[in-house]
Amino acid sequence: MAFLSVEHISKTFPGVRALDDVSVNFEKASVHALMGENGAGKSTLGKIIAGVYTADQGVIKIEGKEVKPTDPRSAQALGIALVHQELAFCPNMTVAENLLLGGFPTNAGFMDWGKLRE
Repeated sequence: MAFLSVEHISKTFPGVRALDDVSVNFEKASVHALMGENGAGKSTLGKIIAGVYTADQGVIKIEGKEVKPTDPRSAQALGIALVHQELAFCPNMTVAENLLLGGFPTNAGFMDWGKLRE
């Protein structure tokens, strides 16, 4: 079973069918990349998974359980975050710190370095 599955996702914007019945699985502890031409729907799919957009049709599942991220915060609570391709990294930070930029784990208001290293 895939860690994260998107099944039969469709999304239409006024005058544009951005996604049409897209299904894809993502395995845990793996690196994945979505590649395609401009306008292929890569960013739209990522934004649906990350709770920025809502799909018109389809479901998102984590370990087989249907989830419905309604905004980026709810997606993050499910362990989902989107790293944008335009990300400008900070050279004085670690890879983990760059990936979590703006979403650092905290404990009582202080940086939780142990959680960050997970």
